[in-house]
Amino acid sequence: MSSIRSLTVRGKSLELPVFMPDATYGYVRSLTSSDLREVGLPILMMNAFHLMQKPGSSLISSLGGLHEMAAWKGLIMTDSGGFQAYSLIRQNAKFGSLTEKGIVFYPEGSSRKLLLTPEKSIQLQMGYGSDILVSLDDCTHVTASRAEQEASVSRTLAWAARAKASYLAQLKSRKWSNEDRPLLFAVIQGGAELDLRRRCAEGLLEIGFDGFGFGGWPLDEESNLITDILEYTRSLIPWEYPIHALGIGHPAGIVTSFRLGYEMFDCALPTRDARHGRLYTWSEADADLTPDGRWLKFRYINTEDNFRDAGPISPDCDCECCRDYSMGYLFHLYRMRDTSYMRLATKHNLRFMTRLIERLKSPNA
Repeated sequence: MSSIRSLTVRGKSLELPVFMPDATYGYVRSLTSSDLREVGLPILMMNAFHLMQKPGSSLISSLGGLHEMAAWKGLIMTDSGGFQAYSLIRQNAKFGSLTEKGIVFYPEGSSRKLLLTPEKSIQLQMGYGSDILVSLDDCTHVTASRAEQEASVSRTLAWAARAKASYLAQLKSRKWSNEDRPLLFAVIQGGAELDLRRRCAEGLLEIGFDGFGFGGWPLDEESNLITDILEYTRSLIPWEYPIHALGIGHPAGIVTSFRLGYEMFDCALPTRDARHGRLYTWSEADADLTPDGRWLKFRYINTEDNFRDAGPISPDCDCECCRDYSMGYLFHLYRMRDTSYMRLATKHNLRFMTRLIERLKSPNA
């Protein structure tokens, strides 16, 4: 278990562990900033790669940065775009290519190409007003070949050094003090090759960052969490540094990763599940958070059993949805495709996630 219990970011204390929903384009679908505050979220994860395209850097700047644009007073972490290179380019070369300079990609519906370099990624994130920045990395799948993993680690380390240099130059030009500056994280790649994970971790520690992230797809081909690699990677980083389990957001996966020493999590899964009718609850009140995940129960909105159910999703939940509305009414909203269903269900799943995090903060978790 990590001794880190909080991070100080620009004068604000961020208690750990923490879950942040993906607000990729500057928003969480169907929710307002007030909704996000109400469910107890202190930080959001946004994405520099997507934001530079929609709504675009010039518009973000004219609106005063991400915090002003989104009316969000909490913290913002921005991912660099490395995962998008994996999910788009590595899966289909027509979307772009990876070079030593950076990521070349072709925006959807456009014939022009864009180059995202480590330096540009840092400049974008700083310009957006992000509180925690992520260095550009070359993401791979755990099953990728040894040669691919070696290339990924070499590229990730080279890009990290360039990102750190750009970060320091930006701090100097903006005259930001140590108290004013955003934090900078780097991502550990290497796939299932343990020696490459070590090489990447040691190289990033030598460059120097405020925190680190577990890089690469965190699931195997059977969609199981790669706990052995997660555990090994965490052991490579001194315990005083926070490490982010990037992309891990299944409730059971968060509990498992927390036991391994990870204290920061982000994912689109809870909000996507809510929109598609999978709602989170406990198998029973105060169920022990065991590794087998038996404490977690899913309720599916689109079943006829909900038609006359006058009770809430979860009787012990204090969210607006459970406080004021029945499963029967939610079933009606869902069948009518009314947007208020998405809002209420998303608030519920996110409140479940913040309550889960609260339980993990307990000394008895």
